[in-house]
Amino acid sequence: MVLTALRAMVRKDLQLFFSDRRSVIMGFAAPILIASFFGSIFGGSGSSAPSKVKIMVADEDNGTISQSIVASIKGDPALDAVLVTADSARATVRRGKVSVAIVIPKGFGDAAGRAFFARRDKPELEMVYDPSRSTELALVRGVTTQHVIESVSKEMFGGKRGRELTDETLASLDSSGMPADMKARVRAMLTATRDFYAVTPQGGDSSAAGGLSIPYTVKELPATSGENIAYNGYAHAFAGMGIQFLLFAAIDLGIGILLERQRGLWKRLRSAPLSRAALLGGKALSGTLITLLTLLVSFTFAILVFKVRIHGSVIGFLAVALATALMAANFGLLIASLGKTPSATRGVAILATLMMVMLGGAWVPTFIFPAWLQKATVVVPARWAVDGLDAMTWRGIGISGAILPTVVLLGFAVLFGGLAVMRFRWEEA
Repeated sequence: MVLTALRAMVRKDLQLFFSDRRSVIMGFAAPILIASFFGSIFGGSGSSAPSKVKIMVADEDNGTISQSIVASIKGDPALDAVLVTADSARATVRRGKVSVAIVIPKGFGDAAGRAFFARRDKPELEMVYDPSRSTELALVRGVTTQHVIESVSKEMFGGKRGRELTDETLASLDSSGMPADMKARVRAMLTATRDFYAVTPQGGDSSAAGGLSIPYTVKELPATSGENIAYNGYAHAFAGMGIQFLLFAAIDLGIGILLERQRGLWKRLRSAPLSRAALLGGKALSGTLITLLTLLVSFTFAILVFKVRIHGSVIGFLAVALATALMAANFGLLIASLGKTPSATRGVAILATLMMVMLGGAWVPTFIFPAWLQKATVVVPARWAVDGLDAMTWRGIGISGAILPTVVLLGFAVLFGGLAVMRFRWEEA
């Protein structure tokens, strides 16, 4: 009797879901479209070249050192640099067209060369930046520092202008105001540098002698599921958007229960030989099937179209997906048990869901959050769902990476379901 009633409830809910064109579109098409958009932004399939930071450079000095700096910046693989005037660079940043503009002021090269040995006043390199894109400023500042050090040191240790600046600095040491012991050390260093020039090629070939450089290179190794497997941003995007719309489907489940209660359906069902837990269990089962289906359809599309692969464990992937669907279905029951009217409950439930997926890393990776917030998100079920699906797809961790997320999500499902059974009302208050 109980199983027959449960099958009837589940069949009725599935028929209602597929008969509502809006629910089907929201459940299947919306997460696919939005995940495709986010995936293209956050790395795509990894087959294309990484995007460069577009900047503008204005060389008002136009000297040997500044020209070397500009050439190095333009050749940097992380930057897309365009040489313009200073006024044009500042105006372009102000309009938000580029994130950073570098202005090399007049006399920068000579001043930097003198400060290189004599610790004189250091010249300022102007960086105009868009305050809404400060992360890109940090990248540009670090890359530019490398190119300035290499260009200035190369000229000072082997260039024609470096020889001239060394002689000028030696001649002005007596009037520099330095302490005697410091002056003696600088004189010895500059004399040794001038002697070094005597055995290097003349004629201004600064590349022959070289200069200071960053004492290491970086070998970049993406931590993915295999050595020859590129990161696929669509995997994370479909995990995040799939979970978001899975939770939206759970909201529809909860609102549907409130509408049925409002119409007196649950009052009539109360007379049937079914317990409250059995009736809510039937709703949870149908909700789990619907939400699991939305997630699997989304990932099937990602696998066929965007070459997303389950590099970890198929069993682990299905376990995380099923646990996520159970959690979402019981979240819908909790919404129904706490809500009073459908209209009032829908707004609160949508807000709670958006906060959950935002804090869970569905929209943007959690590593950009403040440290305290990253720790706090461990109580957000969406965080465990996203991490578990990531582990089974592009991270390729294996079934061990699915155990903890699955257990935690099942724990949330039990918590939400238990609270729903305790708080559920057969009739409106």
